[in-house]
Amino acid sequence: MTVDFIAAAIAYLLGSIPFGYLLVRLFRKEDIRDSGSGNIGATNVLRSGSRWLGILTLILDIGKGFLAVEIARHLASGHQAVVAGSIAAVFAVIGHVFTIWLHGKGGKGVATALGVFLALATLPALSSLLVFILLTFATRYVSLASMIAAASFPLWVWAGEHFFGIDYGSGAIFMASTILVPAVILIKHRKNIERLLHGTEYRFGSKESSAAS
Repeated sequence: MTVDFIAAAIAYLLGSIPFGYLLVRLFRKEDIRDSGSGNIGATNVLRSGSRWLGILTLILDIGKGFLAVEIARHLASGHQAVVAGSIAAVFAVIGHVFTIWLHGKGGKGVATALGVFLALATLPALSSLLVFILLTFATRYVSLASMIAAASFPLWVWAGEHFFGIDYGSGAIFMASTILVPAVILIKHRKNIERLLHGTEYRFGSKESSAAS
């Protein structure tokens, strides 16, 4: 229990680091929350006009999720490592979405979720990433691609286990994390869902494009 608590605390603090906000503040002396959608994620940083800062934000947001899970797994051993990693996955995403450093107002968790699941279940994570890329190119709706990719992740895990015999060391906690994290992402996209339903959602590449990270 102590290991799980430590893993959760470290993961939350790592996930809370608002790289998009920090990079834009450091290199452009601006508050990314005043630009575009007001989101601190990579898509909005890219949208603000700095491609390299957007790419760096994406890499760092993925990296902090991956690192949070890897640290948790090294704190434990055997099956407990899977449990600690799964708990860390959830708290890293929660940290990004509800960052303590910006009064609980963070990003949407997409990049950080990719990072945690690259560490926990690499093949399903890559499959979801492929879904995201294909849908983004096909529709230019980053938000739609993000939501469908996130929702598909538990299905890729299930398919890997039942059709290809992949053992993720899964248990109840692991399976819960594969559902809770996508659920958080979908909830954070509720305004995007409303705009999609009303035909007012922005497309990536237009003057006003939605942020999904």
